[in-house]
Amino acid sequence: MSERAQPFHCPYCGDENLFPREGAGAWECRSCLRGFTVQMTGMIRDPRTEGGAS
Repeated sequence: MSERAQPFHCPYCGDENLFPREGAGAWECRSCLRGFTVQMTGMIRDPRTEGGAS
């Protein structure tokens, strides 16, 4: 796994015109001229394996 997770679409306009910025997980969309970050908050549990359902 790389240090930087790459988004494929801008969360604001949906375009694919994305470029990395300086900073942890920072990206810029050159279509709508917005900057944003992508951050992993943690792993989630698989609901299919919880509760002992058969």
